[in-house]
Amino acid sequence: MSTTASAIASAEAHSAHNYHPLPVVVASAEGVWMTDVEGRRFLDMLAGYSALNFGHCNRRLIDAAKAQLERVTLTSRAFHHDRFADFCTQLAELCGMEMVLPMNTGAEAVETAVKTARKWGYRVKGVMDGRAKIIVAGNNFHGRTTTIVSFSTDHEARADYGPYTPGFEIVPYGDLTALEAAMTENTVAVLLEPIQGEAGVLVPPAGYLERVRELTRRRNVLFIADEVQSGLGRTGKTFACEHEAVVPDMYVLGKALGGGVVPVSAVVSSADILGVFRPGEHGSTFGGNPLACAVALEVIAMLRTGEYQRRAAELGDHLHRELGLLVGGPVEAVRGRGLWAGVDIAPGHGTGREISEKLMDRGVLVKDTHGATIRIAPPLVISKEDLDWGLDQLRAVLDE
Repeated sequence: MSTTASAIASAEAHSAHNYHPLPVVVASAEGVWMTDVEGRRFLDMLAGYSALNFGHCNRRLIDAAKAQLERVTLTSRAFHHDRFADFCTQLAELCGMEMVLPMNTGAEAVETAVKTARKWGYRVKGVMDGRAKIIVAGNNFHGRTTTIVSFSTDHEARADYGPYTPGFEIVPYGDLTALEAAMTENTVAVLLEPIQGEAGVLVPPAGYLERVRELTRRRNVLFIADEVQSGLGRTGKTFACEHEAVVPDMYVLGKALGGGVVPVSAVVSSADILGVFRPGEHGSTFGGNPLACAVALEVIAMLRTGEYQRRAAELGDHLHRELGLLVGGPVEAVRGRGLWAGVDIAPGHGTGREISEKLMDRGVLVKDTHGATIRIAPPLVISKEDLDWGLDQLRAVLDE
Protein backbone atom coordinates (compact mmCIF):
# COMPACT_ATOMS: atom_id res chain seq x y z
CA MET A 1 0.00 0.00 0.00
CA SER A 2 1.36 3.44 -0.90
CA THR A 3 2.04 6.05 1.78
CA THR A 4 -0.90 8.13 0.53
CA ALA A 5 -3.26 5.15 0.39
CA SER A 6 -2.16 4.09 3.88
CA ALA A 7 -2.81 7.58 5.23
CA ILE A 8 -6.26 7.65 3.66
CA ALA A 9 -7.12 4.21 5.02
CA SER A 10 -6.00 5.33 8.47
CA ALA A 11 -8.12 8.48 8.22
CA GLU A 12 -11.16 6.44 7.16
CA ALA A 13 -10.69 4.05 10.08
CA HIS A 14 -10.37 6.95 12.49
CA SER A 15 -13.51 8.60 11.11
CA ALA A 16 -15.47 5.38 11.50
CA HIS A 17 -14.87 5.45 15.25
CA ASN A 18 -15.10 9.20 15.73
CA TYR A 19 -18.08 11.35 16.68
CA HIS A 20 -18.52 12.93 13.26
CA PRO A 21 -17.80 12.26 9.58
CA LEU A 22 -15.28 14.37 7.70
CA PRO A 23 -13.94 14.40 4.16
CA VAL A 24 -10.98 12.02 3.99
CA VAL A 25 -8.30 14.54 3.10
CA VAL A 26 -8.71 18.32 3.12
CA ALA A 27 -6.55 20.00 0.48
CA SER A 28 -7.30 23.66 1.19
CA ALA A 29 -9.60 25.97 3.09
CA GLU A 30 -10.48 29.64 3.18
CA GLY A 31 -13.09 31.56 5.10
CA VAL A 32 -16.00 29.20 5.72
CA TRP A 33 -15.26 26.82 2.83
CA MET A 34 -13.05 23.72 2.65
CA THR A 35 -11.95 21.78 -0.45
CA ASP A 36 -10.91 18.12 -0.47
CA VAL A 37 -8.32 16.44 -2.72
CA GLU A 38 -11.02 15.61 -5.26
CA GLY A 39 -12.08 19.24 -5.56
CA ARG A 40 -15.34 18.94 -3.61
CA ARG A 41 -16.26 22.00 -1.58
CA PHE A 42 -17.78 21.92 1.91
CA LEU A 43 -19.36 24.64 4.01
CA ASP A 44 -17.78 24.40 7.46
CA MET A 45 -20.59 24.62 9.98
CA LEU A 46 -18.66 22.91 12.76
CA ALA A 47 -15.79 25.45 12.78
CA GLY A 48 -13.16 23.05 13.99
CA TYR A 49 -15.19 22.47 17.21
CA SER A 50 -15.30 26.26 17.67
CA ALA A 51 -11.55 26.63 17.14
CA LEU A 52 -12.12 28.57 13.94
CA ASN A 53 -14.26 31.47 15.10
CA PHE A 54 -12.57 33.73 12.56
CA GLY A 55 -12.59 31.36 9.60
CA HIS A 56 -9.96 29.35 7.81
CA CYS A 57 -6.80 31.22 6.78
CA ASN A 58 -8.06 34.55 8.09
CA ARG A 59 -5.88 37.13 6.35
CA ARG A 60 -5.17 39.19 9.48
CA LEU A 61 -4.14 36.13 11.44
CA ILE A 62 -2.04 34.64 8.64
CA ASP A 63 -0.24 37.97 8.18
CA ALA A 64 0.47 38.14 11.92
CA ALA A 65 1.86 34.61 11.84
CA LYS A 66 4.02 35.29 8.77
CA ALA A 67 5.46 38.44 10.30
CA GLN A 68 6.43 36.51 13.43
CA LEU A 69 7.87 33.61 11.40
CA GLU A 70 10.42 36.07 9.97
CA ARG A 71 11.63 36.83 13.51
CA VAL A 72 11.49 34.02 16.07
CA THR A 73 8.91 31.27 16.53
CA LEU A 74 9.82 29.04 19.47
CA THR A 75 12.04 29.68 22.47
CA SER A 76 12.69 27.65 25.58
CA ARG A 77 11.31 28.86 28.89
CA ALA A 78 14.79 30.08 29.76
CA PHE A 79 14.35 33.04 27.39
CA HIS A 80 11.95 35.96 27.42
CA HIS A 81 10.61 37.30 24.12
CA ASP A 82 9.08 40.59 23.11
CA ARG A 83 5.51 39.34 22.48
CA PHE A 84 4.92 37.62 25.79
CA ALA A 85 4.26 40.61 28.03
CA ASP A 86 1.87 42.20 25.53
CA PHE A 87 -0.03 38.93 25.14
CA CYS A 88 -0.45 38.46 28.89
CA THR A 89 -1.37 42.10 29.48
CA GLN A 90 -3.92 42.32 26.68
CA LEU A 91 -5.55 38.97 27.41
CA ALA A 92 -5.84 39.88 31.09
CA GLU A 93 -7.46 43.17 30.12
CA LEU A 94 -9.91 41.43 27.76
CA CYS A 95 -10.92 39.15 30.63
CA GLY A 96 -10.96 41.87 33.29
CA MET A 97 -8.33 39.91 35.21
CA GLU A 98 -4.74 40.42 36.36
CA MET A 99 -2.63 37.40 35.49
CA VAL A 100 -2.28 34.89 32.64
CA LEU A 101 -0.68 31.45 32.63
CA PRO A 102 -0.34 30.38 28.97
CA MET A 103 -0.42 26.79 27.75
CA ASN A 104 -1.05 25.13 24.38
CA THR A 105 -4.24 23.06 24.45
CA GLY A 106 -7.53 23.31 26.26
CA ALA A 107 -6.82 20.14 28.23
CA GLU A 108 -3.51 21.59 29.44
CA ALA A 109 -5.32 24.73 30.53
CA VAL A 110 -7.93 22.69 32.43
CA GLU A 111 -5.16 20.71 34.12
CA THR A 112 -3.54 24.01 35.04
CA ALA A 113 -6.82 25.27 36.51
CA VAL A 114 -7.14 22.08 38.58
CA LYS A 115 -3.60 22.46 39.91
CA THR A 116 -4.18 26.15 40.63
CA ALA A 117 -7.39 25.46 42.55
CA ARG A 118 -5.80 22.76 44.67
CA LYS A 119 -2.73 24.84 45.44
CA TRP A 120 -4.94 27.82 46.32
CA GLY A 121 -7.03 25.54 48.53
CA TYR A 122 -4.00 24.39 50.49
CA ARG A 123 -2.06 27.65 50.60
CA VAL A 124 -4.89 30.18 50.95
CA LYS A 125 -8.10 28.50 52.09
CA GLY A 126 -6.32 26.19 54.52
CA VAL A 127 -7.61 22.81 53.36
CA MET A 128 -5.59 19.93 54.77
CA ASP A 129 -3.07 18.47 52.34
CA GLY A 130 -4.52 15.82 50.02
CA ARG A 131 -8.18 16.57 50.81
CA ALA A 132 -9.08 19.23 48.22
CA LYS A 133 -12.28 18.56 46.28
CA ILE A 134 -13.42 20.10 43.01
CA ILE A 135 -17.08 19.92 41.99
CA VAL A 136 -17.86 19.33 38.31
CA ALA A 137 -21.03 18.74 36.30
CA GLY A 138 -22.30 15.55 34.72
CA ASN A 139 -22.04 15.33 30.92
CA ASN A 140 -19.04 17.65 31.01
CA PHE A 141 -16.29 17.71 28.47
CA HIS A 142 -13.03 19.32 29.61
CA GLY A 143 -10.45 17.26 27.69
CA ARG A 144 -8.95 13.79 27.39
CA THR A 145 -6.06 13.55 29.85
CA THR A 146 -6.23 10.81 32.48
CA THR A 147 -7.11 13.27 35.24
CA ILE A 148 -9.81 14.97 33.19
CA VAL A 149 -11.49 11.75 32.06
CA SER A 150 -11.51 10.73 35.72
CA PHE A 151 -14.37 13.18 36.26
CA SER A 152 -16.17 12.48 32.98
CA THR A 153 -19.52 10.70 32.85
CA ASP A 154 -19.05 9.77 29.18
CA HIS A 155 -18.33 6.05 29.02
CA GLU A 156 -16.48 6.30 25.69
CA ALA A 157 -14.20 9.02 27.02
CA ARG A 158 -13.58 7.31 30.38
CA ALA A 159 -13.60 3.53 29.90
CA ASP A 160 -10.32 1.57 30.13
CA TYR A 161 -8.19 4.42 31.50
CA GLY A 162 -8.31 3.69 35.21
CA PRO A 163 -7.19 3.88 37.92
CA TYR A 164 -8.78 7.30 38.02
CA THR A 165 -7.65 10.46 39.73
CA PRO A 166 -9.59 11.16 42.95
CA GLY A 167 -10.66 14.52 44.30
CA PHE A 168 -13.72 15.30 42.17
CA GLU A 169 -17.43 15.36 42.95
CA ILE A 170 -19.91 15.12 40.05
CA VAL A 171 -23.35 16.75 40.27
CA PRO A 172 -26.10 17.21 37.66
CA TYR A 173 -25.57 20.22 35.38
CA GLY A 174 -27.91 23.08 36.20
CA ASP A 175 -28.90 21.69 39.63
CA LEU A 176 -27.98 24.30 42.22
CA THR A 177 -29.43 22.27 45.11
CA ALA A 178 -27.18 19.31 44.30
CA LEU A 179 -24.21 21.63 43.90
CA GLU A 180 -24.72 23.21 47.30
CA ALA A 181 -25.27 19.83 48.96
CA ALA A 182 -21.95 18.59 47.54
CA MET A 183 -19.96 21.43 49.08
CA THR A 184 -17.87 20.78 52.18
CA GLU A 185 -15.05 22.58 53.96
CA ASN A 186 -12.68 20.75 51.59
CA THR A 187 -14.28 22.09 48.41
CA VAL A 188 -11.81 24.38 46.65
CA ALA A 189 -13.52 24.98 43.29
CA VAL A 190 -16.52 24.49 41.05
CA LEU A 191 -15.50 23.82 37.45
CA LEU A 192 -18.25 24.34 34.86
CA GLU A 193 -18.80 24.97 31.17
CA PRO A 194 -21.16 27.98 30.99
CA ILE A 195 -22.68 26.10 28.03
CA GLN A 196 -21.91 22.41 27.66
CA GLY A 197 -20.66 21.88 24.13
CA GLU A 198 -19.95 18.17 23.71
CA ALA A 199 -23.16 17.34 25.57
CA GLY A 200 -25.18 18.98 22.79
CA VAL A 201 -24.90 22.73 23.39
CA LEU A 202 -26.74 22.58 26.71
CA VAL A 203 -27.63 26.00 28.12
CA PRO A 204 -28.17 25.98 31.90
CA PRO A 205 -31.42 27.25 33.44
CA ALA A 206 -31.77 31.03 33.56
CA GLY A 207 -30.02 32.46 36.60
CA TYR A 208 -28.00 29.30 37.28
CA LEU A 209 -24.56 30.81 36.66
CA GLU A 210 -25.45 33.88 38.68
CA ARG A 211 -26.48 31.71 41.63
CA VAL A 212 -23.37 29.55 41.30
CA ARG A 213 -21.32 32.74 41.49
CA GLU A 214 -23.14 33.86 44.64
CA LEU A 215 -22.84 30.44 46.27
CA THR A 216 -19.13 30.01 45.55
CA ARG A 217 -18.35 33.49 46.81
CA ARG A 218 -20.31 32.86 50.01
CA ARG A 219 -18.60 29.50 50.65
CA ASN A 220 -15.07 30.71 49.77
CA VAL A 221 -14.87 28.41 46.75
CA LEU A 222 -13.37 29.29 43.36
CA PHE A 223 -15.68 29.44 40.34
CA ILE A 224 -13.78 28.23 37.26
CA ALA A 225 -15.45 28.82 33.89
CA ASP A 226 -14.23 26.55 31.11
CA GLU A 227 -14.85 28.83 28.12
CA VAL A 228 -12.64 26.86 25.72
CA GLN A 229 -15.60 26.28 23.40
CA SER A 230 -18.10 28.92 24.52
CA GLY A 231 -15.72 31.86 24.82
CA LEU A 232 -14.25 34.48 22.50
CA GLY A 233 -17.36 35.60 20.66
CA ARG A 234 -19.09 32.30 19.88
CA THR A 235 -22.31 33.06 21.82
CA GLY A 236 -22.65 36.74 20.91
CA LYS A 237 -20.65 37.90 23.92
CA THR A 238 -16.92 37.74 24.49
CA PHE A 239 -17.63 35.13 27.19
CA ALA A 240 -20.75 33.05 27.69
CA CYS A 241 -20.72 34.02 31.39
CA GLU A 242 -21.57 37.57 30.33
CA HIS A 243 -25.11 36.52 29.43
CA GLU A 244 -25.76 36.47 33.18
CA ALA A 245 -23.37 39.31 34.02
CA VAL A 246 -21.14 36.82 35.82
CA VAL A 247 -17.38 37.14 36.29
CA PRO A 248 -15.81 33.87 37.48
CA ASP A 249 -12.63 33.62 39.52
CA MET A 250 -10.84 31.96 36.64
CA TYR A 251 -11.32 31.62 32.88
CA VAL A 252 -10.02 28.61 30.98
CA LEU A 253 -9.49 29.56 27.33
CA GLY A 254 -8.28 27.79 24.21
CA LYS A 255 -9.36 26.80 20.68
CA ALA A 256 -10.37 30.15 19.13
CA LEU A 257 -7.56 31.94 21.01
CA GLY A 258 -5.20 30.51 18.39
CA GLY A 259 -7.40 31.68 15.53
CA GLY A 260 -7.27 28.33 13.77
CA VAL A 261 -3.56 28.93 13.08
CA VAL A 262 -1.68 27.62 16.13
CA PRO A 263 -2.69 25.91 19.39
CA VAL A 264 -2.95 28.48 22.19
CA SER A 265 -4.63 28.18 25.58
CA ALA A 266 -4.49 30.03 28.86
CA VAL A 267 -5.74 30.27 32.41
CA VAL A 268 -6.65 33.83 33.34
CA SER A 269 -7.31 34.92 36.90
CA SER A 270 -6.43 37.35 39.67
CA ALA A 271 -3.01 37.79 41.24
CA ASP A 272 -4.41 36.41 44.51
CA ILE A 273 -5.20 33.11 42.78
CA LEU A 274 -2.58 32.58 40.06
CA GLY A 275 -0.04 34.19 42.37
CA VAL A 276 0.09 30.96 44.38
CA PHE A 277 2.64 29.72 41.85
CA ARG A 278 6.28 30.67 42.25
CA PRO A 279 8.56 30.86 39.19
CA GLY A 280 9.38 27.38 37.93
CA GLU A 281 6.56 25.57 39.77
CA HIS A 282 4.36 25.17 36.69
CA GLY A 283 4.70 25.77 32.98
CA SER A 284 4.87 24.29 29.50
CA THR A 285 7.77 24.07 27.05
CA PHE A 286 5.83 25.79 24.27
CA GLY A 287 3.28 27.70 26.35
CA GLY A 288 3.37 31.38 25.44
CA ASN A 289 5.79 30.88 22.55
CA PRO A 290 6.40 33.88 20.23
CA LEU A 291 4.35 32.57 17.30
CA ALA A 292 1.39 31.70 19.53
CA CYS A 293 1.53 35.09 21.23
CA ALA A 294 1.67 36.95 17.90
CA VAL A 295 -1.43 35.18 16.58
CA ALA A 296 -3.33 35.43 19.87
CA LEU A 297 -2.57 39.15 20.08
CA GLU A 298 -4.27 39.61 16.71
CA VAL A 299 -7.24 37.54 17.90
CA ILE A 300 -7.53 39.79 20.96
CA ALA A 301 -7.35 42.90 18.77
CA MET A 302 -10.17 41.56 16.59
CA LEU A 303 -12.33 40.80 19.61
CA ARG A 304 -11.78 44.24 21.10
CA THR A 305 -13.70 45.80 18.20
CA GLY A 306 -16.87 43.93 19.22
CA GLU A 307 -17.57 43.21 15.54
CA TYR A 308 -17.48 39.44 15.84
CA GLN A 309 -19.58 39.36 18.98
CA ARG A 310 -22.22 41.47 17.20
CA ARG A 311 -22.15 39.21 14.13
CA ALA A 312 -22.56 36.12 16.30
CA ALA A 313 -25.50 37.70 18.10
CA GLU A 314 -27.27 38.95 14.95
CA LEU A 315 -26.70 35.90 12.77
CA GLY A 316 -27.32 33.70 15.80
CA ASP A 317 -30.79 35.19 16.20
CA HIS A 318 -31.45 34.34 12.55
CA LEU A 319 -30.04 30.82 12.93
CA HIS A 320 -32.14 30.01 15.99
CA ARG A 321 -35.26 31.56 14.47
CA GLU A 322 -34.95 29.38 11.35
CA LEU A 323 -34.13 26.24 13.34
CA GLY A 324 -37.05 26.96 15.66
CA LEU A 325 -39.44 26.70 12.72
CA LEU A 326 -38.48 23.04 12.37
CA VAL A 327 -39.38 22.16 15.96
CA GLY A 328 -42.50 20.00 16.16
CA GLY A 329 -41.67 18.47 12.78
CA PRO A 330 -38.35 16.85 11.94
CA VAL A 331 -36.66 18.58 14.89
CA GLU A 332 -37.49 17.79 18.51
CA ALA A 333 -35.62 20.66 20.19
CA VAL A 334 -33.08 23.42 19.54
CA ARG A 335 -30.70 24.91 22.10
CA GLY A 336 -27.81 27.32 22.15
CA ARG A 337 -26.75 30.93 21.93
CA GLY A 338 -25.27 33.00 19.14
CA LEU A 339 -23.73 31.02 16.29
CA TRP A 340 -23.87 27.79 18.25
CA ALA A 341 -26.81 25.39 18.19
CA GLY A 342 -27.62 21.90 19.33
CA VAL A 343 -30.38 20.34 17.23
CA ASP A 344 -32.18 17.20 18.44
CA ILE A 345 -33.49 15.22 15.48
CA ALA A 346 -37.00 13.84 16.00
CA PRO A 347 -37.45 10.04 16.01
CA GLY A 348 -37.93 8.63 12.56
CA HIS A 349 -35.82 11.24 10.82
CA GLY A 350 -32.45 9.61 11.42
CA THR A 351 -29.63 9.66 13.95
CA GLY A 352 -27.30 12.59 14.37
CA ARG A 353 -24.60 10.73 12.49
CA GLU A 354 -26.92 9.81 9.62
CA ILE A 355 -28.01 13.42 9.26
CA SER A 356 -24.37 14.56 9.41
CA GLU A 357 -23.39 12.12 6.66
CA LYS A 358 -26.27 13.21 4.43
CA LEU A 359 -25.32 16.84 4.97
CA MET A 360 -21.72 16.03 4.08
CA ASP A 361 -22.94 14.52 0.82
CA ARG A 362 -24.61 17.88 0.15
CA GLY A 363 -21.46 19.83 1.00
CA VAL A 364 -22.16 20.85 4.61
CA LEU A 365 -20.10 19.80 7.64
CA VAL A 366 -21.73 19.56 11.08
CA LYS A 367 -20.88 17.50 14.16
CA ASP A 368 -23.06 14.82 15.75
CA THR A 369 -23.17 13.87 19.40
CA HIS A 370 -25.22 11.78 21.82
CA GLY A 371 -27.13 9.80 19.23
CA ALA A 372 -29.82 12.07 17.87
CA THR A 373 -28.14 15.48 18.15
CA ILE A 374 -26.18 17.55 15.66
CA ARG A 375 -24.21 20.65 16.50
CA ILE A 376 -24.00 23.70 14.28
CA ALA A 377 -21.14 26.16 14.89
CA PRO A 378 -20.06 28.04 11.75
CA PRO A 379 -17.18 30.50 11.78
CA LEU A 380 -18.29 33.93 12.97
CA VAL A 381 -17.30 35.37 9.58
CA ILE A 382 -20.00 33.38 7.76
CA SER A 383 -22.29 35.43 5.53
CA LYS A 384 -26.06 35.30 5.88
CA GLU A 385 -26.22 33.88 2.35
CA ASP A 386 -23.89 30.97 3.18
CA LEU A 387 -25.69 30.35 6.46
CA ASP A 388 -29.04 30.22 4.67
CA TRP A 389 -27.63 27.85 2.04
CA GLY A 390 -26.46 25.53 4.80
CA LEU A 391 -29.88 25.68 6.46
CA ASP A 392 -31.52 24.90 3.11
CA GLN A 393 -29.44 21.74 2.88
CA LEU A 394 -30.51 20.75 6.40
CA ARG A 395 -34.17 21.22 5.51
CA ALA A 396 -33.70 19.14 2.36
CA VAL A 397 -32.06 16.31 4.30
CA LEU A 398 -34.78 16.32 6.96
CA ASP A 399 -37.49 16.21 4.25
CA GLU A 400 -36.01 13.13 2.58
